Amino acid sequence: MNQSKEMAAIARRALEEKKGQEVTVIDISGISCLADYFIISNGENSNQVQAMIDHVEEELAKAGYHFTQKEGYQTARWVLLDYKDIVIHVFSKEDRRFYDLERIWRDGKFVDGDELEA
Repeated sequence: MNQSKEMAAIARRALEEKKGQEVTVIDISGISCLADYFIISNGENSNQVQAMIDHVEEELAKAGYHFTQKEGYQTARWVLLDYKDIVIHVFSKEDRRFYDLERIWRDGKFVDGDELEA
């Protein structure tokens, strides 16, 4: 398994373990040089969003991966974790609907969990 795919699998599992809603993984490697994967999810409230981010950071750190940038943690409406190869977006439910990253990145390949684990 390549590094970015492994990171995306770890992040997806971590978000699901904290009851992240609608965890979506988009392979953008063929359409952008920003990253290989975008991982998008949302939580019910700011406490859950922060807990999701904390858990993702912890699980990726255990595997030896550390983010290069984190934005939005204090307000927890849209938190971004940039690991260079993957970018994780965790939203409040309202902000996720408003920004609709899935629509913006619809040219990417939507990846299910089984594909990441293979």
